[in-house]
Amino acid sequence: MTVIQALILGAVQGLTEFLPVSSSGHLVIFQHWLGLENTPLAFDVLVHIGTLLAVFVAFWSDIAALLRKPWSKLTFLIVAGCIPAAAAGFLLEPIFEQTFKSLLVVGIGLLITGVVLMVSEKWALAHPGLKEIEETSYKDVLFVGLLQAIAIVPGISRSGSTISAGLLAGMERPFAARFSFLLSIPVILGAGLLELKDLGGGAMGGISAAAIITGLLSAALFGYIAIKVVLRLVNQGRLSIFSWYVWALGLATLGWYFMS
Repeated sequence: MTVIQALILGAVQGLTEFLPVSSSGHLVIFQHWLGLENTPLAFDVLVHIGTLLAVFVAFWSDIAALLRKPWSKLTFLIVAGCIPAAAAGFLLEPIFEQTFKSLLVVGIGLLITGVVLMVSEKWALAHPGLKEIEETSYKDVLFVGLLQAIAIVPGISRSGSTISAGLLAGMERPFAARFSFLLSIPVILGAGLLELKDLGGGAMGGISAAAIITGLLSAALFGYIAIKVVLRLVNQGRLSIFSWYVWALGLATLGWYFMS
């Protein structure tokens, strides 16, 4: 892997982890495009760490507040929201692993993401949500967590699914977005730890130190930019503009799959 390829994959991971367009789907597509289908697992772990750094920087005040008051309601809401994804990842890991090899699954997942974004945005415009931390129930966050679990499938956006679920559950726009990003911390961390257990000697597969550092920093920088963009668009009620992008990409991916 060259430094340029690491830069591209890091940027793709950082941007698409938080933009509602599916990071896993884009990585599958770009790895096919760049001829890097066998990218070392350790590199995936590193770019995930980069996106985690972006969340810590963007939401440090929220994270610091949680550390000061670890038994607050927000903490328990985050824990409850993680349960469906944790259960799905543990019970269905072999099935999910197979989906990451399929452009067909990615194409269909992208089309589903577009529908979810459009429907939730229209719902939120017609039924503005008012729930913040105290008004949000555990039933609400389990619904958010359920959509997050479904988003393990490549092509279905985690951030798009969780923000959309929050809007459908009646959360206020800024809180729906904020909760989605805070919910990503244990999910990204847990995914990284699961991948780490599979690493062995020579885990980097000969990737240079320069490429490793470039990939990590690229993921962190572009992840931070993506977070700021999404927060602004959610507050403006314009998140559904990504529907058109993922629909176009989904159709192109399906076309690529059937022609190849």
